[in-house]
Amino acid sequence: MSAVDDILADLPVDDLAQQLGTDPASLQSAAAAALPALLGGLEANAQDPAGAASLAEALGQHDGPVDALNVDAADGAKIVQHIFGGNQDQVVSQLGALDGHPNDLVKKVIPLLAPLVLAYLAKQVGGKGGAVGGALGGGILGTVLGEVLKGAGQGSATSGGKSAGSIISDVLGGLLGGGRK
Repeated sequence: MSAVDDILADLPVDDLAQQLGTDPASLQSAAAAALPALLGGLEANAQDPAGAASLAEALGQHDGPVDALNVDAADGAKIVQHIFGGNQDQVVSQLGALDGHPNDLVKKVIPLLAPLVLAYLAKQVGGKGGAVGGALGGGILGTVLGEVLKGAGQGSATSGGKSAGSIISDVLGGLLGGGRK
């Protein structure tokens, strides 16, 4: 099971869909498109030593369970800003183009998912025998991100020949380059 599948399995899709005023299928689809982009953005950031240190610190702050129905959207927005920087609108637009996801839904979903992604990664780092705060030691953070992203980059093809997973290489590669600090 991939990280995307793991995170999606824990999402209370019906409740979140109702909270956002959409149908569960649309929410599920938007989340499935957004998760690989978030994970890819984190990986791009971790390519730079300062970005990796920042990510390790963020994982330490999100080490513990997160209630998906009570996610701090302001915290999520800060995370998304750090991951995508000034490219957030471009990422949302690209994600919205996949399977015709409405941009406003994608823009609402991403900040709700970001704290869940960090909590998931913190759990994975801790599960690999690394202290979350010391995730840089021994390359544990890079190892975990590599394992997580193996499954995140794969997605079903859409009518335009793109997949949610292709956002990692196509969009984020061009927008983020070597990662943000």
